[in-house]
This record gives sequence, C-alpha cells and structure tokens, in this order.
Amino acid sequence: MRQFKSNFIQTIADRGYMHQCTDLDALDDACGKAPVSAYIGFDCTAPSLHVGSLLPIMLLRTLQKSGHKPIVLMGGGTTRVGDPSGKDKSRQILTDIEITRNMNGIKSVFAKYLTFGDGPTDAVMVNNADWLDTIAYIPFLRDIGRHFSINRMLAFENVKIRLDREQPLTFLEFNYMILQAYDFLELNRRLGCQLQMGGSDQWGNIVNGVELARRADAKTVFGLTSPLITSASGAKMGKTAEGAIWLNDDMLSPYDFWQYWRNTADADVGRFLRLFTELPLDEIARLEALEGQDLNAAKIVLANTATALCHGASNAADAEATAQRNFTQGGAGGGLPTLEVERSELEAGIPAFDILRRAGLAKSGGEARRLIKGGGAKINDRAFESETEAVTLVDLNDQGLLKLSAGKKRHALIKAK
Repeated sequence: MRQFKSNFIQTIADRGYMHQCTDLDALDDACGKAPVSAYIGFDCTAPSLHVGSLLPIMLLRTLQKSGHKPIVLMGGGTTRVGDPSGKDKSRQILTDIEITRNMNGIKSVFAKYLTFGDGPTDAVMVNNADWLDTIAYIPFLRDIGRHFSINRMLAFENVKIRLDREQPLTFLEFNYMILQAYDFLELNRRLGCQLQMGGSDQWGNIVNGVELARRADAKTVFGLTSPLITSASGAKMGKTAEGAIWLNDDMLSPYDFWQYWRNTADADVGRFLRLFTELPLDEIARLEALEGQDLNAAKIVLANTATALCHGASNAADAEATAQRNFTQGGAGGGLPTLEVERSELEAGIPAFDILRRAGLAKSGGEARRLIKGGGAKINDRAFESETEAVTLVDLNDQGLLKLSAGKKRHALIKAK
C-alpha cells in the first residue's frame, strides 16, 4: 500500500475515505507542512441529516484529529436552488422559513463530531447565504460567469445523465455548479480555505471551484472526493424500508439508530467499521475475519461504536441492553413462543415466507409473502429483503436464537437444535 507524507492523507487512504483528488501529491505535501483548512457543504433540505451524510462528517472529524481545520458550510443560499447531482427531477423549492428551520435542526449534530472554537484547528460553521444573498447579477456574470464554459458544463456527468434521460434541467439548477464553485472562492478569500471535500457525485462541482480559484485569483486549491457508499445489496446509505436513518434523536431514537448498524449485512461489516468508527485497523481486521454466528459480535461492536459517536456511550449501552431484552422477551415482559428447527435446515437456508408460516406468524405461505412485501415482517428487528430471503445459521445470536416479527406486537423465536 502506498505511503504518504501526511497523517491525514494516509489515514483516509487506509480507511477507504478517498476516491479522487485534483493533485494528491501536492495536497499530501501541503498537509504535511502546516494545518490545512477544508470545507464540506451541507444543504438544508430536511430538519436532520441522515447516515448518508455521516461519511463526510467523519471525513471532517478525521481532518481535525489529524491537525487540520474543518469548515462546515451551511447551504442557506444554495438550498434555495437545489443541487441537481444524482437527481432525475428538480428538487422541491423550500421557503426561507423552512430552510431556516432545517438549518437549525442540522447544526446540532456537528458538535458531536467536531470541536468548535477560535483555535487554529478548531472547526467553524459558516452560511453561504452570507455572500450569495447579496450577489448583484450583472457584476456576478461579468466577474465570475466569464470563467465558465457551457460546453464543459454540459459534459459533466450529473448534467449528461439528466439530459440523456430527457428530464428537464432548469436554468436555476444549471447555476448550482457555478454557485458552489463561487462558495470555494469566497471561503478561500475569507478564511484561507485550501480544500473542498465531498462525495464522488460532487467531483464536477469541486473541479469547477478549483479552476475558478486559479482563474479568478491565481490561487492553488485542491479538491478531494470520497466514494458514494452503498450497502452490499446496492442500496444507498441513509434509508431503509422503514424510512430514513436520521442523526437527530428527536427524529430517530438512539435504539433504532443502534439497530440499523446491528443489522449490517455480513459483507459490509469490515468496510463500515473502517468508515464509521475509529477502531484501530488491526482490530477491525480481526473483527471482519470472524465468520458465521461469530460475526454478530463484530456487528454489535459496530453498532455500539457508531451509536456512541452520534448519541453518547450511555445511549449506546442502553440500546444494546434494550435490544437483548426485546430479543428474548419481545418487549412484552414475558417469554416468546419458540420454534425449534434442525441445524441442518438452517445450514441449507429456509425461505423467509416458509419460516414465518412455520412459526405461526402467518396462516399460509401466501399470507407470509404479502406480509413481507408490505414490509411488516422482520428478522432480528430488520425487514426481510425479499419473500425468499434465506434464514440461516448466520442469523442466530450468541444464544442460538433468532427473532421473527409480524407487525409490532407478534413475535416468535427460532432455536436451532
């Protein structure tokens, strides 16, 4: 594996945070000499961020712990436009009151991950409405717009995808990449910001900002993207069949947040431990090497560590205790009906619809299939992915049990014999 000069670049490379960089060697050299200030922007489209935003937050945290300065940019201005990246249609236009409310809800999460203050590596939070709201249109076109080529902008992937699908792209949205580039220029002028980071879908927007700083002010700045994270099933991080996995506890309880990580697919455990915890890499290697039922211990470590970062260690411990209690008691204060199944059957795998029927949670296979399709059937508190998903030994906990649920009140345990 390549060795870098700076602790920051080495860490993000080792843990899987890095996807693309405009000039990696020069950025590595800069990070090795003095504190570098870097920003990530967050538009205010909802009252809370969800776990899809957790990787950029962890990237800012890693930056600060490596001796550099994070800048959290609130998109009070750009939220009025709406980022078209990765979207098939225009975002809903929000009112100023809605944007302010959302911004107030989003702000609180950053204090859990970053240290704010006036020191050289303390994080700061700024709002791009401070400069975007005062733009004079004609001077902006003359001074900034002349640096952008329409031919080049049309070639960016997020624009091409939208046009190839024959979905309308409004002039309002087309301006988003110019405004984002201008944000970088303003942050460099105001705060000496040298680096913009974001997801790989932001690559074109970030490159625009790097080039604008060079053309307008003859400044050398950098862009770096992280990979877009999907689960092993191909689903985007942040949402499940039950809804978004919010970071604010008034929108999702610490217990449900813990359960999200506990139900991580086997194939994702090691990657998620590297990205969403700060456990040492050798410990992560040991945990991800576990197999079968033993891998559940690694999932609990992931759930506890990720929840402790977001909601505190005590909430993580309470969530684990509640999960264990609910698993064995169904949250109803008494034992659950238990179906014993031969280990050989679980080794081969039992279809979800069949085991629900056998456990008495559905009267027939057809009823079980309908229940699964409607999202009302769960295994170990996560929704089944399909009617034929295989229930196997991997789903058993340390006591050799797994929990099935039909709705919120009907539960059963499966025990291997």
